[in-house]
Amino acid sequence: MPVYLLIAAGAVLRKMGVIRHEHDAGVTRLVYTVMLPCFILDKILGSAVLRSGPVVLWSIGIGFAMIVVGVLIGLAVGWAVGLERGTGMRTFALAAGCQNFGFTAAPVLEILWGTGALALLFVHNIGVEAAIWSMGVMVMSGERRFSVRKLINGPIIAVTIGLILVALGLDDQVTGVGRKALSMIGVGAFPVAILITGCSMIDLVGSEKPNWRVIAGSSLVRLVLGPLAILGAAKFLPLQQELRQVLVVQAAMPAGLTSIMLARMYGGRPAVAVQIVIATTLLSLLTLPWIIAWGSGWVGLKGILP
Repeated sequence: MPVYLLIAAGAVLRKMGVIRHEHDAGVTRLVYTVMLPCFILDKILGSAVLRSGPVVLWSIGIGFAMIVVGVLIGLAVGWAVGLERGTGMRTFALAAGCQNFGFTAAPVLEILWGTGALALLFVHNIGVEAAIWSMGVMVMSGERRFSVRKLINGPIIAVTIGLILVALGLDDQVTGVGRKALSMIGVGAFPVAILITGCSMIDLVGSEKPNWRVIAGSSLVRLVLGPLAILGAAKFLPLQQELRQVLVVQAAMPAGLTSIMLARMYGGRPAVAVQIVIATTLLSLLTLPWIIAWGSGWVGLKGILP
């Protein structure tokens, strides 16, 4: 509920004119280039689970693989509901197949299982971003080229620096007032980002006439078939407990806003992505707690916090 209340607060503040459209770019840049990297570093430094090389590699690999699986499921369901190339098939597959892997997932994960799983989430998201900006862009645009420069951003740089410090055993040396300042800058990253997400979503509501095939099909992909695939990986693959926790939360996430941006950048159908994001986000208010509770029991996780 805290996450969804922040989304609602962002929508209300937009309607009241407190957060205006011209604020979005500057606030988003501040979050991505300063606040979020500080938050990531603060959570990674001192994380015992990241001292295992295999855990780090599994996290990145499973993050990449689950996006590929999600998009393939999206293509199959898109074909089944009658979409074709040129009518939103590619946008449907990417939008329905890619979950909101960051801003919504991180607060939920920290509430449930604490900082160990949260640190692993940021490593897992390297694989997610690699999949979205390589295979995802290729699906959306129809191109076969990939630029590594798309992966150079504040969060990935922060994860890389954090992992290097952990691997060298130097992460425990980052203490004192510097570490405290790092924490203070980063602590507002997700609340601010979620507020802006709420602003963006209320801007999109009503912008396109609903297509019920798109809404029903994407809900099936994002809230039923996708979760089953992710939870299956969490149950049957030889994964660290913290990574299983990450996957259970990832399974419950709605579609991410990134697909709207990619549709606009690479010749997709933004209207299709908008409908998918709004529909799955609203429905996830009901499905998210059920998927996490049932998934945790099926995967065998214990110790969900009150």
